[in-house]
Amino acid sequence: MSQAAIDAAGQAGMQALRAGDPATAIGKFQSIVAAGAADSAVWLALSMAYQAAGDRRSEVAAVTQVLEHDPDNIRANLIKADALVALGRRRAAMGFYAHLEVLVPDLAGLPPQIAAELNRARDAHAKLKQGLSDYLLAEVEKAGFHPARSSRRFGDSLDILTGRKQRFVPTPRAYFFPELPAIEFYDRARFPWLDAVEAATDDMVSELMPILEEGTHFGPYIEVEAEKSSHVVASSGKEQVSAVDDWTAAYLIRDGKRQTPLAARCPKTLAALDGVPLETIEGRAPFVLFSKLTPGAWITPHTGFLNSRLVCHLPLLVPDGCWFRVGNQVRLWERGKAWVFDDTIEHEARNQGTGTRVVLIFNIWHPDLTEEERHLVAALMTAVETFEAG
Repeated sequence: MSQAAIDAAGQAGMQALRAGDPATAIGKFQSIVAAGAADSAVWLALSMAYQAAGDRRSEVAAVTQVLEHDPDNIRANLIKADALVALGRRRAAMGFYAHLEVLVPDLAGLPPQIAAELNRARDAHAKLKQGLSDYLLAEVEKAGFHPARSSRRFGDSLDILTGRKQRFVPTPRAYFFPELPAIEFYDRARFPWLDAVEAATDDMVSELMPILEEGTHFGPYIEVEAEKSSHVVASSGKEQVSAVDDWTAAYLIRDGKRQTPLAARCPKTLAALDGVPLETIEGRAPFVLFSKLTPGAWITPHTGFLNSRLVCHLPLLVPDGCWFRVGNQVRLWERGKAWVFDDTIEHEARNQGTGTRVVLIFNIWHPDLTEEERHLVAALMTAVETFEAG
């Protein structure tokens, strides 16, 4: 088949398709396929001819040829999704609708006809997701599931499967210790020593207030240490907080060393931590600090550096409108109510109140590490530090 004959068959096929004669169009496009000369445009046109003829299975087969060579083809993804829905293959269709939303996250500025088609696809996808969610919930309820009483983990898995929640996993920026669980907020019952920490809340506040009123002991939480590698530096601070002075800290222990004279002014605060398994790494940990967030401040989503530790918050001054998110869970700080979380899971904080928020922050060893593992992790991190120093 000559190139001229191929071009003529293509033109004739398009004319037949526009004239409402899909059978003729299919024959013309298939002749190009038989000649081994079909490109994405021919396969796409053939799929449209099959759609017009009501042959949705052949439509899927034809458009799949396009996607095998061009998986990000917007028109092909839309055609395949719609055809799969028509065939009753709703779960498969959802994947192609979802991919369209990734390919075109923002419809602003698109030609009206294209925007309308993609909006229609989004509506179809939303209905499919809701339908799947409703069906699955009904089925597991038949099996005995109750959202308020059944396993929280199973409930989370159902929400992730149906798209109501996002899957978050630990993503430490420097050091990853394998086989540790991905838990956003840990069960408080695992840390009985928190009772003593919380009981000292009033004492801590009495030591904090004069320091806060003096206004000279808090410095930017995020500092740039240009001479250190990313294994050691906390963060560059780029776009991590709304403004540098919005998130400040007063350290009682930093890099494993007591910060005098401030630490000497907070003996009750430090005494309350005597029973805490603080992360201990020579030259790096523990650290204990008062973290201050000003009204309107926003610590944008980010992750921490080491999943071999967990982070503890004890809220001391908490105005209304302060919240904290780890993964899918959003919590409001409550004065004197501590929590433990994995900071290598994406998290953020915001003070939407009118007062200053202050939280005591300290790190602990991950409770699932053995004593040997803690010792070896500490040695490894110290080696990173000494290598940088050398």
